[in-house]
Amino acid sequence: MRAVAIVDGEHYPPVVRDAIAELADDVVAAVLVGGTEKLRGGLDYGVPLSASVEEAIAAYAPEVVVDLSDEPVLGPVERMSLASRVLVLGIPYVGADFRLEPPPREPIDLPSVAVAGTGKRVGKTAVTGRLARLASDHKRVVVVAMGRGGPAQPEIVPVQPTVESLVALSREGRHAASDHLETAALVGVETVGCRRCGGGLAGAVAVSNVADGVRVAASLEPELLVLDGSGAALPPVAADRTIVVVGAHQDPAVATGYLNEFRLRLADLVLITMAEHEARLRELEDAVRRIVGDGVAVVASVLRPRPLGDVRGRTVAYFCTAPTASHATLASHLAVVYGAETVHVSGNLADRQALADELSHVDADVFLVELKAAAIDVVAERALDRGVDVMLAANDPIAVPGEPDLDANLLEMSGIRP
Repeated sequence: MRAVAIVDGEHYPPVVRDAIAELADDVVAAVLVGGTEKLRGGLDYGVPLSASVEEAIAAYAPEVVVDLSDEPVLGPVERMSLASRVLVLGIPYVGADFRLEPPPREPIDLPSVAVAGTGKRVGKTAVTGRLARLASDHKRVVVVAMGRGGPAQPEIVPVQPTVESLVALSREGRHAASDHLETAALVGVETVGCRRCGGGLAGAVAVSNVADGVRVAASLEPELLVLDGSGAALPPVAADRTIVVVGAHQDPAVATGYLNEFRLRLADLVLITMAEHEARLRELEDAVRRIVGDGVAVVASVLRPRPLGDVRGRTVAYFCTAPTASHATLASHLAVVYGAETVHVSGNLADRQALADELSHVDADVFLVELKAAAIDVVAERALDRGVDVMLAANDPIAVPGEPDLDANLLEMSGIRP
């Protein structure tokens, strides 16, 4: 294979030159990434030197980048950053004991937007829902969503699910809070549900039926296809544009480091969610901007519940996955915007035992639920047993003051001029 070698000045150049000659690959160029300890005078690695890996890939069209460097020039942090720069150009990156492949992304002949996340529970599906809701006012939108609890065969959800229909699915043994059901229920657009298992460091999936799901979606003749990722796994489709969602609760070193840098380098728009804490937010924004540069909009936002029915003047228990620190803010939002008397907020939808324990003493006119995890099989079932109304709630991303216009940026990603 045609290869570009990564070399450093901590190795004696004749050693590197001999190593290049011994490689099975045909090394056509090298990139010196630093280090001076073993360098004396002119450099001769037997191949041309490029100033950067991007320049080398553009000039020599390699099929692989081979790393012959080592500590201290490229430590773990620096090596992952270099790997991200290589993978985003579609080239495998290999070293003495590792091989990183660009996640496969099938071409698609439809206008499309992918929504990816830098981790689980960063609000990615909420962003997908907002995007689909806005775009559906202008175009025929179909959403393809993959999840760890998705169906064995891609399924179309043509009708907006109700709490009752979701409970029926749950009683059949289905995961009734899968992302495609969430989007269909909260947005009301056609969705195609898919499944995946496993997630790689760069976001590839081990097994999925998303490619089949995209073909099913294409048969619905959408004007815009929205592809919803799963956790930190990327939709395995080469979308026209990619939105990357980052949670402000994430450690900036994790959210922008490791191979999350690769995810961010794919981004045409970055949306930071859960941006309640300004000090942490600025640190994260700065880290994101160092990667994406000035040409990609970065919008900080918060997530706020939107009941799908009228809760004015009613006592409400709200069940979600939000951290405890935000519960008072969520209760206040429901009171001020929707007139609800919020008597309880739970963040335990992902902890069935804790959820069951607290449900034994929660009393309200309405159980308002984010459609995640145990929303149906625990909360809705308990509410039905007790004769309590159950209502679904969307999670709307709302830009924080002073940030760019979120909806305008989402519409632009959809090819719609606001």
